[in-house]
Amino acid sequence: MFWEALGSVLIGLAVSYAALRWLPARFGRFGSRALTLGTGPVAALFGALLAHSVLGPGHVAGALAAALVLSVALLSLLLRPAGPPRRSATV
Repeated sequence: MFWEALGSVLIGLAVSYAALRWLPARFGRFGSRALTLGTGPVAALFGALLAHSVLGPGHVAGALAAALVLSVALLSLLLRPAGPPRRSATV
């Protein structure tokens, strides 16, 4: 369980660092660097814990895959649009 947790935190750090490094120029920007670097590992750890409780012990690959998926999903919620906010046509 310890190695799953450590691996998931490292996966979360790698995903959040990669998101800060490559995504803002193309898709949008992140609000806070500290929030982004904190969300990745926490989300990955929660994903690994959730997968470990559902799958049981002995499924390290499944737990790490769930950590990766949940980390990417929660980091995608932090993205903001790159341009100015759009106004509604009806207002």
